[in-house]
Amino acid sequence: MTAQAVETPAVRRSARHQALPFFAGAGFVVFWSCGFIGARWGTEYSSAFDLLAWRYLVAGSIAAVVLLSRRRRVSKKDLVTHTVMAFFSQFVYLGLVFIGIDHGITAGVTALIGSLQPILIATVAGPLLGERVSGRQWIGLLLGVAGVGLVVADDLTAGNAALFLIPVGGLLGLVVGTVFERHRKPTVGLLDALCLQSLVSAVLFVTVTTATGQLTVPHEPGFYGAVLWLVVLATGGGWGLYLVNLRLSGATRISSLMYLVPPTTMVFAFLLFDETIGVLATLGMIVCAVAVLLIRLRDQRRTG
Repeated sequence: MTAQAVETPAVRRSARHQALPFFAGAGFVVFWSCGFIGARWGTEYSSAFDLLAWRYLVAGSIAAVVLLSRRRRVSKKDLVTHTVMAFFSQFVYLGLVFIGIDHGITAGVTALIGSLQPILIATVAGPLLGERVSGRQWIGLLLGVAGVGLVVADDLTAGNAALFLIPVGGLLGLVVGTVFERHRKPTVGLLDALCLQSLVSAVLFVTVTTATGQLTVPHEPGFYGAVLWLVVLATGGGWGLYLVNLRLSGATRISSLMYLVPPTTMVFAFLLFDETIGVLATLGMIVCAVAVLLIRLRDQRRTG
C-alpha cells in the first residue's frame, strides 16, 4: 500500500505528460482547419490578400500590446529566428496559398498539395535535424498521402497546370520555416514567439498589400466577423498550437497532423456551408486517421 501511495503521484504526472501531446495535436487540427473556413468566409467579401492584411493588422496590434506589457528580453538570435519563420511559415505559405485559391484552385486541391509536407519534412528531418524516421512512420506518411488523395479526389479537375506551382511554393515556405525552427531551437517562450511572428507578418502583409493598392476597407460586417474568426481561431489557436506541437513532438510528427486537416475542414464545410461529403472522402478520412496513428504512436516495445 505504501509503495502504491508513493507511485501514484508519479503515475498521474506521467499520464498528464502523455495526454498533453494528444490534446495539443487534436486542438491543432481543429484550429488549423478553421483557417480554411475563415478564408472561405472572408473571401466572399474581399480579396484573399486583403483578408490576410486585415487579419494580421489586428493580430499584429494585439501582439504589439502583449510584447510591450510583458517586457521580455529577446535575444538577437531568437529575433532573427522568428523573423525568418514568420516570412516563410506565414507570409510565403499563407500568401501563396491564398493567391492560389484566388486564382481558382479549390481548397481540396490546395489541401492535397499541403499533404506533401510530411513527406518533405521526413526527407530532410534525418539529415538536417537528427530526427529518426522509422519504417513504420514512412508507411504512415505514404498512407497519409493516399488518404488525402481520396478525400480530395472529386476536386481534381482540369486547369492551368502552372497555377498549381503557386500553392506548391507556399508549401515549400512552410517546410523551410519548420525545419529552420527545429534547427535553430529558439529559447523564447511560446507566447512571445507567436506575438513576434504575428507582428512581423503584419508588417509584411500590410506593406505589400498597401504598396500594390489591394488594401481596402470593406463595409460588410461579415468580413470583420471572418477577420475575428481568423485572428482568434486560426492565428491564436492554429499557429499557437503549431508551435506547441513543434516543440513537443518534433517536425515529422507535427507535420503528420496535416493529413487530418483536409477531412476535418470538409466536416466543418459540411456543417457550415452544406457541402456534401462523398464515399471516397469518408474512406479517405479513415485512411488518414490510420496513417497518423502509425506515425505518432511510440514504439510500444521501447516504452513497455
